[in-house]
Amino acid sequence: MSISTSAFAPRKRKVRVLATLGPASRSPEMIRKLFVAGADAFRVNMSHGAHEDHAQAIADIRALEKELNRPTTILADLQGPKLRVGTFADGIVTIKKGDAFRLDRDTTPGDATRVCLPHREIFEALEPGTRLLVDDGKLVLRVQTVSHDQIDTLVEVGGAISDRKGVNVPDVVVPLPALTEKDRKDLAFALEQNVDWIALSFVQRPDDVAEARRLVAGKAAILSKIEKPAAIDRLDEIIELSDGVMVARGDLGVELPPEMVPPIQKRIVETSRRLGRPVVVATQMLESMIKSPSPTRAEVSDVATAIYDGADAIMLSAESAAGDWPEEAVAMMDRIAISVEGDPAYKARIHFTETRPDHTTADAIAAAAAEIVDTISAATIICFTSSGSTARRVARERPAAPLLVLTPDLQTARRLGLLWGAHAVHTRDIDSFEEMVAKSKRMALRARVAGAGDSAVMMAGVPFGTPGSTNVLHVVRLTGDELRDYTGSAD
Repeated sequence: MSISTSAFAPRKRKVRVLATLGPASRSPEMIRKLFVAGADAFRVNMSHGAHEDHAQAIADIRALEKELNRPTTILADLQGPKLRVGTFADGIVTIKKGDAFRLDRDTTPGDATRVCLPHREIFEALEPGTRLLVDDGKLVLRVQTVSHDQIDTLVEVGGAISDRKGVNVPDVVVPLPALTEKDRKDLAFALEQNVDWIALSFVQRPDDVAEARRLVAGKAAILSKIEKPAAIDRLDEIIELSDGVMVARGDLGVELPPEMVPPIQKRIVETSRRLGRPVVVATQMLESMIKSPSPTRAEVSDVATAIYDGADAIMLSAESAAGDWPEEAVAMMDRIAISVEGDPAYKARIHFTETRPDHTTADAIAAAAAEIVDTISAATIICFTSSGSTARRVARERPAAPLLVLTPDLQTARRLGLLWGAHAVHTRDIDSFEEMVAKSKRMALRARVAGAGDSAVMMAGVPFGTPGSTNVLHVVRLTGDELRDYTGSAD
């Protein structure tokens, strides 16, 4: 499949699309198709697949990136401390409402009265009256008594239970380590592969993020997945310590009543935006497209709601990883986003969330840039950044014009693939004000975010090349001759 030079141009929408790779989409050909269909970033799920398969997929993404000269984002999603029951002698049993059922630390295969629960930390955390949810909440057990080696429960919602089904503990904070031994091995692998983001599963407290940050040591950005009720209680602290956040609605919808998930989703999105962190909405967005070439109307509305709320990115899970229609699912995300952002009411809706700038020069300039765009109908905002902080500040304002980010740091360019409205270009740094102006005009024309006669708002820091020094705001008008007159070396 050939890709035209329009691959260099920004998408026709500002929200990003994150596609999960898996058996249905891991081939080089399918990765290319997903990119063409609209995928801005790719998720590698460390819960499934071998390191060899993930390494090949990452290599294929980087090969496509090099071919297109377009920085592409890769997120490695760690499994986290997943709790599971042991095995049953017959593989599966049925327990009924009102039955007594025991979980213990005996590794003998279970039956209809008991099963092993090989997680010592749960025994230490539970109290009488707390709940255990089994198999994504299909079965509900209420704790009656608990000791160091057994938990006696009453079955409140019965059904079939089989080997190694997952267990959720929504009512208490379980003192599990944020990263299991598997996670640590997967993390080391992901960092060796130079992925751009690390997603932390089942974050419960700020300390979980702090531990991961220590291990990552700046080699990747950290995305905290909010899927535990305990995380909601300390949401601001967790987001402050994170580089980005995911509304992970799968386990969140198991541990909380379903009707509570939509308002919590809005709260997470609003808090992330207020604190200037990219936020991804994920899980079951186009679930029916695992088997169907088209989504339900309710799913389309769900995706649209996340976009209207101002989410930075929307994610496909099984739809693109294991579904029958991965390319079509990405294309559907793309079309929904373009439609929503074309709604005249979109601008007002995404500004329901008030994002006050911090008392810094950089924040003041970012807020001013967004206002100037509205006042003079500028075609684009162009920012020079080495760390990406300037781009994040501008994106928090949700400006009407696209954001062209020019950075000499390839790692920064890649990480910006989850940032609302940002089109990152890896380019040489600038040394003077005159070079800043000339390069801004040239790059805006080349990326087709502006044309002859358009105005552009530029942001940078002086002295040039100094991270965190954004202090220049400049408005220029393009003539269209900038590319023709350019005789310098390659950008």
